[in-house]
Amino acid sequence: MIHFKTIFRIIGFLLLIETGMLLICTGISIYYEENDQPAFWLSAAITLCAGIGLLAGNRQAERTLTRRDGYVLVSFSWLTFTLFGMLPFLFSGAIPNLANAFFETMSGLTSTGASILNDIESLPHGILFWRSMTNWIGGLGIIMFTIAVLPIFGVNGLQVFAAEASGPIHDKVHPRIGITAKWLWMVYTGLTAILVALLMGGGMNWFDSICHAFATTGTGGFSTKQASIAYYHSPYIEYVISIFMFISGINFTMMLLLINRKFKKVAHDAELRWYCWSVVIFTVVIAAIIYHTVPGTDAEGAFRKSLFQVASIHTSTGFVTDDYMQWPSMAWGLLTIVMLMGACAGSTTGGLKCIRLIILSKVARNEFRRILHPNAVLPIRINKQVVSPTLQSTVLAFSFIYTLVIIVSVLILVSMGLNFEESMGCAVSALGNMGPGLGKTGPAYSWVLLPEAAKWLLSFLMLLGRLELFTVLLLFTPDFWKKN
Repeated sequence: MIHFKTIFRIIGFLLLIETGMLLICTGISIYYEENDQPAFWLSAAITLCAGIGLLAGNRQAERTLTRRDGYVLVSFSWLTFTLFGMLPFLFSGAIPNLANAFFETMSGLTSTGASILNDIESLPHGILFWRSMTNWIGGLGIIMFTIAVLPIFGVNGLQVFAAEASGPIHDKVHPRIGITAKWLWMVYTGLTAILVALLMGGGMNWFDSICHAFATTGTGGFSTKQASIAYYHSPYIEYVISIFMFISGINFTMMLLLINRKFKKVAHDAELRWYCWSVVIFTVVIAAIIYHTVPGTDAEGAFRKSLFQVASIHTSTGFVTDDYMQWPSMAWGLLTIVMLMGACAGSTTGGLKCIRLIILSKVARNEFRRILHPNAVLPIRINKQVVSPTLQSTVLAFSFIYTLVIIVSVLILVSMGLNFEESMGCAVSALGNMGPGLGKTGPAYSWVLLPEAAKWLLSFLMLLGRLELFTVLLLFTPDFWKKN
């Protein structure tokens, strides 16, 4: 049995939080004296009324959440935030088309960063601030807000954490999941504040610094400039953002362990080492390709462009300093591999995640060993812990479904008139929450010319990728809705 009253009551509380965020953007509009103020007032009023209505109409809700409730709550929360989050775009006229407004909002809240906008700098400051804030809200997870406030309703947040947390292995750090969520938000907010200060020190104004910090720590990639980070022509800003994109790709529980001075455990974490080495190797290889093939590029410039783009794609942020589609095909081919990989589980990033790749590589290695030694017992260990056969099966199933979804999506997009390169780039980018794709959906272009049906499909893929496939796909299975 699904406890819909409890779910709707919690979503109502989340809408009150979203109302507060819309009012912050109203304050930005008032500060800059721009004409998007009515759009934010109206959006906030509608969101507030909906939130109060859900809270008041479900006062008799049971104080319990099952595992099924967790999956429903997570999926419905993202859809609800998107539906109300697109209102400022529609009411202000910044994005008057429904499909485009939904796409842009879903892209922001899933920290994808794909955009249908062609003239970002013409938008009012309030709209730009809301656009970047969606990256920050969705980065660590709307549900992390929920988990932190669930004790208000007398509800345990473990089922929600299991449904929303990225990756196959979930570390709680603290026995009480609500405390873990609050600590994670403290780290997240602290990183954002530090980045704001560093960007302002590099010459950015306070508004752009905050917006880019939101988009960096949330790994969403929404910039206030059409040219993205390339607009600033600043090696300092590029290096700072590269470092913080890399940091945002690390499992946030590792950062908590660092704060608690558990350096040895962090240093020996298998996923973190895989992530670090992959960034180093891809950066060096692509830098060498750029240096030897792109005229007029010196060694430092090649390294900086490579590091920035590898960090941006690896962490699914989507910022750009160069059009990598103009690089040799070998370079953007390697970036496509990085796009599929993703960064660490438990971070704000998308993609397959490094931990799954480690498990898959060890499963593949053991298959070769089993052929030579049929009777051998070959456990898979990560961080000295044995990976259960159940978890191995889950990772294999996830990887198969991930691949299948990409293949089916590419075929559908091709049938809509996109060429294969663009279809592949869109499908991989949307499902992996990356942002830029390939071809005419690459870093130099927006996605506005895609058919409306393609935008709805890609919006669904963004949600599917952000919630790790199973959370959403389970809702489409008949067994999920059975009472027993």
